[in-house]
Amino acid sequence: MKFRLVLVLLAGLAVSACGGAEPVWAPDEAVERARYVHDGPPAITLYTVLATRDGSGAHSGLMINGRERIMFDPAGSWRHPQIPERNDVFYGMTPKMVNFYIDYHARETFDVVEQTVIVTPEVAEMVAQRAKAYGAVPKAQCSKSISDILSEVPGFEDLPRTWFPRRYMEAFGQLPGVKTRTITDDDADNNHGVLLVQAGDPRLE
Repeated sequence: MKFRLVLVLLAGLAVSACGGAEPVWAPDEAVERARYVHDGPPAITLYTVLATRDGSGAHSGLMINGRERIMFDPAGSWRHPQIPERNDVFYGMTPKMVNFYIDYHARETFDVVEQTVIVTPEVAEMVAQRAKAYGAVPKAQCSKSISDILSEVPGFEDLPRTWFPRRYMEAFGQLPGVKTRTITDDDADNNHGVLLVQAGDPRLE
């Protein structure tokens, strides 16, 4: 009886840990108003959050610069009142918003690794469309969803499908022409709990 009870409790914990996806769908006018076109080349950028304690992977995000610049942040906690979201796809990724995204994740307990690959406009559009069509991502499936999206995209087919952010980062780092930088920050760990920034924040001006 006790054994069966333990199994039930463990099953409940597993469901709580994975969680269900939470669909979000910003209205057309909000998405169009936020739309941002970056003047840089078409590119795919993988962000990986690594624990400073042991280097383990904690989260993955994917920025796509094509006809517009968007962020696919699957199962993430990052939000901003000026950034409309549609099922983990965020619109209006200006340079200031990209900096805010990085600053939100980088702190004394986590570093952020940024890896960028230049692609053709066609590839950038393919990745963007696949991200937009993927749907809301359940908790703990950030790397799985990103590796699913890139798995059939030309130039990325050899990357593994994986649940593990660090493993995917290491494979992504072997792509031809990839540019990598690591962002560190000594902000206190509880600093990242500030999810919303007021409109007067200088990072948005």
